[in-house]
Amino acid sequence: MSGTNGAAPVIAVENVSKRYGEFVAVEGASFAIRRGEFFSLLGPSGCGKTTMLRMIAGFEAVTSGRLLLDGADVAGVPPYRRQVNTVFQNYALFPHLTVFENVAFGPRIARLERSEIARRVAAMLDVVRLGELAERRPSQLSGGQRQRVALARALVNGPSALLLDEPLSALDLELRRQMQIELKRIQREVGITFVFVTHDQEEALTMSDRIAVMRGGRLEQVGTPEEIYDSPASAFVARFIGIANLVPVCVSAGDASAATVRLPGGHAATVPACGRPFAAGDAAVLMVRPERVRLEAAEPASPVVALPVTVADVIFQGPVVRAVLRGPGGDELVAHLESARRTGVLVRGAAMWASWDPAATRLLPPDADPGGAAAAEAPAAVGAG
Repeated sequence: MSGTNGAAPVIAVENVSKRYGEFVAVEGASFAIRRGEFFSLLGPSGCGKTTMLRMIAGFEAVTSGRLLLDGADVAGVPPYRRQVNTVFQNYALFPHLTVFENVAFGPRIARLERSEIARRVAAMLDVVRLGELAERRPSQLSGGQRQRVALARALVNGPSALLLDEPLSALDLELRRQMQIELKRIQREVGITFVFVTHDQEEALTMSDRIAVMRGGRLEQVGTPEEIYDSPASAFVARFIGIANLVPVCVSAGDASAATVRLPGGHAATVPACGRPFAAGDAAVLMVRPERVRLEAAEPASPVVALPVTVADVIFQGPVVRAVLRGPGGDELVAHLESARRTGVLVRGAAMWASWDPAATRLLPPDADPGGAAAAEAPAAVGAG
């Protein structure tokens, strides 16, 4: 991971909330972003991630709480006096200026010497691999090249952090994937903190050192991509990051270390509680990823978690076969199997057993919609994406 764990954070968000009248766009968010870290704010439309970015940038005022940049409270500090730069979805390049002149705009505003401007711009164009296109104008560049010019212009003055508001959203799928790799490469080379807003899980997993998942204005979980994927803090996070099987269960007995649950169809299993205490009678959901699910013709022996299922569909996806299953309660499950391991019994309508190791299970409380569905969307005038 980039950054130094022991160093003071570049950005510290302390119990920050943002309200527009009665509407709460962000509520009680707290997290810290390390120096040199690629940090993503991830969530669906209207979750508050763009509002959070705009507060860091200084385009929106914090309603309550504290926001610190390099250890200093920036309440009342205008955007142009903050040591951060922002790259928006619209790159806003000057169409009448060359690539060189676009990137040189910031250093010229800062009144640097001409030789220092030339050195900085040349070095930054080399980082974004556009040195040979320095004399072209934006209209002569591809979408990916224009984005790299915008990055170079934002980075050339050496900000403490670069804020990126869904900068890849206008690119086609193949170019987006190329630019994901390029963005991470550039971030590593310059060593500057990147704060990246996206609703795309693949983007966040591909590029991030850590991810903050937001929902309805609230912070659901902050962690590494591996932590978010393997150990989601809620059913919402489990569903939003990748594909998750969520099996409704009832807790028969439990404590903070383990719980015995009753599965659909009456079968029982003991699974880790992951530090969250569950009591007898509690409703819960078992989360397991499709790649951890095994399919067998006969009931497997304990201590695995096992459910009788019916194969609803079998979909060939190259190296993976996607098996859509129906559990005893009618719930849908998905198993991802290696194509080479597919057997003749895996056919539509077949009665089989789905099983997985208890350690692959995450026991979670039932999902809840914080504040109701209406709270997930901001007023059109303010836009809390």
